[in-house]
Amino acid sequence: MENTPAAAPSASKTTPRDFFFWAGLVIALIGSVASLTTLLFSYINFAFPDPLAYYGDPYGGAVRASMAFVIVFIPTTLILAHLIRKTILKEPGKANIWVRRWALGLTLFLASVTILADLVTLIMTFLGGEITIRFGLKVAVVLLIALSVFLHFLADLKGYWLQNVKKAGLISSSVLAMALVSVIAGFFIIGTPGEIRMLRFDEQKVSDLQSIQYQIVNYYQQKEELPETLTFLDDPISSFMTPVDPQSGAAYRYTVTGPLSFELCAVFNKPTPDTRGQGAYPARDMSYPSMGIDDNWQHEAGDTCFARTIDPERYPVFENEKALR
Repeated sequence: MENTPAAAPSASKTTPRDFFFWAGLVIALIGSVASLTTLLFSYINFAFPDPLAYYGDPYGGAVRASMAFVIVFIPTTLILAHLIRKTILKEPGKANIWVRRWALGLTLFLASVTILADLVTLIMTFLGGEITIRFGLKVAVVLLIALSVFLHFLADLKGYWLQNVKKAGLISSSVLAMALVSVIAGFFIIGTPGEIRMLRFDEQKVSDLQSIQYQIVNYYQQKEELPETLTFLDDPISSFMTPVDPQSGAAYRYTVTGPLSFELCAVFNKPTPDTRGQGAYPARDMSYPSMGIDDNWQHEAGDTCFARTIDPERYPVFENEKALR
């Protein structure tokens, strides 16, 4: 007697639960791929700085956002995929519902578009002068992630993972482990939340010193002398009150070192972050901006003083300005 192949189970009715499971899976998958790609790109920029690239964010804003998305979206993707597989194993007809076919087809389409779009963008950046190692590693990341997604869901469309549930579980465990490693690696770049808090304290201290310096120069222009202490700068009418160290609550140190010179001092937690070239490439693409001159507020960890000397020609007292008119 001739054996005939078993007929495929007919499609079951699509329920709202099926629709939202598959819609959620596609959304979570897109978020997972985008965040993981951005995270790995940030690692590459950090490991291979380019002098022509932007400064990196000392607080790792892009890295922190990507880490948060990876922590949330990748487990969500894996959980939804597990629940969907479990549902299909209980009711084989769910493998043929229209929302599954559309979701898998859409995922394959988006993976293909992502590969092409990212490769075009990376090639344009490379042709614009980005260093070869960055370009090569980013291309490898895009191909690895996008092709993995494409091949995984192509196999899912053919029912491979439904027939090999243990292998599907192994893949999920591997992806989860990779996500965990990528998140842990992020702390080696941006530091722990406590270290970032220390950086924010340092940033506020520099901002306070800049504000105090401005008020000292303004005081000199009005009175033709430097203030004896920082309390001389307090002005209730203009609502300026000399800030204090936000971390310790102590007053900043101010020392008059000459008729036109002074020092401002603060205690910093960490050295000024050096993030040169760790951002995206290029730093500029349309023009050659003129070079500005900024005060140097670079500092090391610990007690640091900034020496300043007022140039009376650049900052004349207001009476002298009136006389010149």
